[in-house]
Amino acid sequence: MKNSVGRIGLVSVTAALASVLVACGQSEQVGGAGAAVGGEGSTSYPLTLDNCGEKVTFEAAPQRVVSLDQGSTEILLSLGLGDRVAGTASWTDPIRENLAEANKSVPRLSDNAPTYEVVLDTDPDFVTASFGRHFKQGGVAERARFAETGIESYLSPTDCENGVSINGGAKRTTPLTMEALYQEIRELATVFDVQQRGAQLVDELRAREAAAIAGIEKSKVSMAFWFADTKSPYVAGGLGSASLLATTVGATNVFADLTDDWPAVGWETMVERNADVLVLGDLLRNRFPGDLLADKIAFLESDPVTRNLDAVRAKRYIALHGAEMNPSIRAVDGLEKVAAGLRDLEVPN
Repeated sequence: MKNSVGRIGLVSVTAALASVLVACGQSEQVGGAGAAVGGEGSTSYPLTLDNCGEKVTFEAAPQRVVSLDQGSTEILLSLGLGDRVAGTASWTDPIRENLAEANKSVPRLSDNAPTYEVVLDTDPDFVTASFGRHFKQGGVAERARFAETGIESYLSPTDCENGVSINGGAKRTTPLTMEALYQEIRELATVFDVQQRGAQLVDELRAREAAAIAGIEKSKVSMAFWFADTKSPYVAGGLGSASLLATTVGATNVFADLTDDWPAVGWETMVERNADVLVLGDLLRNRFPGDLLADKIAFLESDPVTRNLDAVRAKRYIALHGAEMNPSIRAVDGLEKVAAGLRDLEVPN
């Protein structure tokens, strides 16, 4: 029996603290002389990490880091490292409000992926990324190319399984969990010798996650997550970060049988699966048709194929920023919004 939890149009929830969620893969071990990741003491250098099939060694805390994704940048800012960030790139949304002041001094190298030369011009000693596409041929540069110039690199464990990047071309075989993102926070905190800040951030985020889902019962409410594109919509498959939001609140992702993080499907398939609730990405980058929430709703309510969907006729929408659907600290914001939406939704039994 489905939960009956009120009425909804667009769900809007204000979150007040720094945010985090999602993870994947096995925990990677720390070697060398460095302090154990997750501790609250000082880091001893040299520190060596096993990071998605690569060993990276730090003789001291990095002084100039380039973060190639919004998610990675917001972790660094949440750890109080804004003065170390020499550049950032690849943004889908505005900076999280509580990090806006710290972000003012961070140079935006590109709204999308920067070139290798642009990154080198910032004179970095460390490069981080949330997605492995930046570290493959045709991306910014392969990790070996950074290493040739003495620049260490780091890829989020949320994009790694069995030592290979998912976004870099591999296939995910196990669902994301919370732990790899928390691992990322702890590892970066250790690299920069701010382990206590990392532990505090993880504790804060775990508490927010627990508070978001408190009192939510398992249900038969079904959801579809539409990230972008009106021609062939990119929806959340069953093993990635957006699907984790559904399972965490006890709902079902109607595309859970698809293993890609964001497969493209046809609108006829969306109609066949007819989710109770549509979770819609509001990508303020506004680079492609259907990025903006308003464009998505206008399409759904006017297109002859989609306008008779149960969720469209009842206006059962939950709006999330793009960053809240990706494996980033913003995913806790997304969890809070999805949980609040289920509490306010009216879904037939």
